[in-house]
Amino acid sequence: MTPMELTGSINVLGYAIATIGPGLGVAWIFASVINGIARQPEARGAMMSAVYIGFAVVEALAILGFVLAFIAR
Repeated sequence: MTPMELTGSINVLGYAIATIGPGLGVAWIFASVINGIARQPEARGAMMSAVYIGFAVVEALAILGFVLAFIAR
């Protein structure tokens, strides 16, 4: 075994990089809603329903990436 040899699964590294996207997506969704509610508090109800849908889609992508990391082994 040479000192520069990589061991382990490259899938773990791929999943680690893939989590950056959903993490940023969730942050941007909630940052936008907080900003929107601060500007127009009476529109909170309409904004929150869109937030739940957006959050579910972004988290589904994260879970899909997690599952694919195990399938590709």
